[in-house]
Amino acid sequence: MHRPAQRQRLTRILVCAAAVPVMLVASGCSSDSDDGSGGDAKKESGSSASPSATEAGSVVKEAAYAKLPEPCAVLSAKSLKDLVPKGSKSGKEGSSDDTATRGSCSWDSLDNNGVDGSQFRWLNVSLLRFESDATRGEGDTLAAEYHAKQVEDARSVTDAKNVKSRPLTGTGEEATLVTYDLKKKEGTFRQQTVVTRVENVVVTLDYNGAGLAGDESPKVADLSKAAQKAAKEAVRSVVTANEGGAAASPGADSGTDASPSRSSGKGASVGPDESKDASPRASKSAAKKD
Repeated sequence: MHRPAQRQRLTRILVCAAAVPVMLVASGCSSDSDDGSGGDAKKESGSSASPSATEAGSVVKEAAYAKLPEPCAVLSAKSLKDLVPKGSKSGKEGSSDDTATRGSCSWDSLDNNGVDGSQFRWLNVSLLRFESDATRGEGDTLAAEYHAKQVEDARSVTDAKNVKSRPLTGTGEEATLVTYDLKKKEGTFRQQTVVTRVENVVVTLDYNGAGLAGDESPKVADLSKAAQKAAKEAVRSVVTANEGGAAASPGADSGTDASPSRSSGKGASVGPDESKDASPRASKSAAKKD
């Protein structure tokens, strides 16, 4: 007496089996199987794609530059003789707990002409390298943020007068020149600060000059021109230390774009702590004369 029901059930199974190649799930077939395997398969498929998406989202672009040049060797002997005539060999390297991410060097020059007055010059080059990090961001982005901070610091020096700033071209990805006067008892110090970002490295060059003992103050235009030329040379040193890049080409010195191409090097360290200002300002150099 159960044969008609069995025959009807068998017919449904055969119809569903024939429909599988066309439709993976048929509403008429699901009623006979309540184990939930189809739903579980969907859940498994969705969850397996999730870890990959998470991993892909945490990947950051590799930092272009993996090391820094020797701070006291970023400028040639000829350049130093032009910038600090009486102190080209007086370079003093700043202390650093990680020379792969930060370094600095300073020079000073005093051309003493007795009763005819003296000419003072002070130069400092600071280098900071930022590494890409999944939690903090890409190295060049961190460097860009630090570049902006350095420019703002240069504009905000205590007692600075005639503060001016302008962007520069042909020096790394971005560069800014900040100039101001700082009066001390010995004379007026004319400060030039060039802050340059080359990929994930920030180069800050501070250069100031003063006429002492009655001598005339140096011209701002001359100091600015010298500072910009030195900043370009420092950028090329960063590129050369990492073996290549457009900024290393001879054309960079003539004012062409010094933005480097990416190198394959990868640093192991995380970017430096931005809270440590590695670039002394004119007030520090002038303080030595107080």
